[in-house]
Amino acid sequence: MIVTIHQPEHLPWLGFLHKAAQADVLVLLDQVQFRKNYFQNRNRLRGPQGAVWVTVPVLTKGRAEQPIRTVEINNIGSPRWAGKYWHSLETLYRKAPFWDTHAGFFEDVCRTSWSRLSELNERIIGYLLEAFDISIRILRASDLHVSGQRSELLLNLCQAVGAQTYLSGISGRTYLDEAAFSRSGIGVRYQEFHHPIYRQLHEPFLPCMAAVDVLFNHGPVGGDILRGIGVPTMEQVFE
Repeated sequence: MIVTIHQPEHLPWLGFLHKAAQADVLVLLDQVQFRKNYFQNRNRLRGPQGAVWVTVPVLTKGRAEQPIRTVEINNIGSPRWAGKYWHSLETLYRKAPFWDTHAGFFEDVCRTSWSRLSELNERIIGYLLEAFDISIRILRASDLHVSGQRSELLLNLCQAVGAQTYLSGISGRTYLDEAAFSRSGIGVRYQEFHHPIYRQLHEPFLPCMAAVDVLFNHGPVGGDILRGIGVPTMEQVFE
């Protein structure tokens, strides 16, 4: 059984989904510290002039060490965030070929009252996994009740779910204790993600957008594009 572990990103990019597509179990690492101004509450969409950030406002003042699973959306300080968020999606993608196919889901998401960021992210992640034809079991790290830091934590999570192989991002080469995994009978593999080059609404091609960029532009063949089928891929390996 192949297990991969990743923080529950907001509107995850293709690399996130590519790693999930190679695993049997995805553990959402929701018990680690929230990282401000990273990809946990925002991501990039393709606009006519380049990348456009969409952000979910969250409460951080006095909560510097809060874990991802407890992060609250700032619905009081930014009561109109969802409307602005929806406006950005609609403005940037309403002319995309498969906008009508998937717009309803995101409109419902924006109309739903969310209190915790992790719940919102998990809902979107689940939809994207299905849309990209990725069948995988999803677990929350916080439900597994294990401890540790960095490599030790990842090993403990793998043991808790009965992993035979741990699939890591390439940055894991710099900190994973492979010997400890080996002693526990768990193999380690590293993801090699060569970003696909696909048609976007605007040129030139811009990689590392949120996966909805593929979803709205290519619909049912998004899963093939994710896997590099029928499209060229970039030579470099992306993390």
